[in-house]
Amino acid sequence: MVKQVRAARTRQALIDAAAEVFAEDGYAVASLPAISKRAGVSAGALHFHFPSKDALAREVETAAVGSVESLAMRFRSSADTSLQALVNVTHELLLAVTADAVIRAGFKLSGDPSRKNGAGLRQWWRTWVHELLLQAQREGELAEEVSPEGATAAIVAATVGFETLGAWDRNWVSQEYVAEFWVLVLPRLAASRHQELLVPGGTGR
Repeated sequence: MVKQVRAARTRQALIDAAAEVFAEDGYAVASLPAISKRAGVSAGALHFHFPSKDALAREVETAAVGSVESLAMRFRSSADTSLQALVNVTHELLLAVTADAVIRAGFKLSGDPSRKNGAGLRQWWRTWVHELLLQAQREGELAEEVSPEGATAAIVAATVGFETLGAWDRNWVSQEYVAEFWVLVLPRLAASRHQELLVPGGTGR
């Protein structure tokens, strides 16, 4: 039992260290020696848990998708409408990008041209946004002339842009900047009868 606990801690330390290195350096530059050194783990122990850098990157991506999925479910349930859920989750996701190296690395890995066939956090986010906008349409929350597909493209492009810019200036992922984005977008996105009920700065914290 003690060995199992130690092995689990070592594995988690490697995932956390790899996330930090991938987030800082990108997949191509990141090295296994740098990851094992940051984790305080021997090279042999790293290879015992992960046979390659690709296997470690996949584990980081999978962990990132799991974390974002849990975040989305939690803050979606705190909103009264689908559009407010989208606003809330966007705020919380961008805050998590700055605070959680695994999520930050997941986004960076999913946009890395040297990575193929990964978990694809950006693709997961696009699918989630699209499904929520389809639900908003069914519930009469979207303006009649707005298509879920077009809205998805705009919102995903904007949020991934915030995430990318936030890597060098955290103001880009601040509540103020994200709220201003929604102040501009919601009047075009939401049906008029829903607009006054929406809070661009998010609810449910």
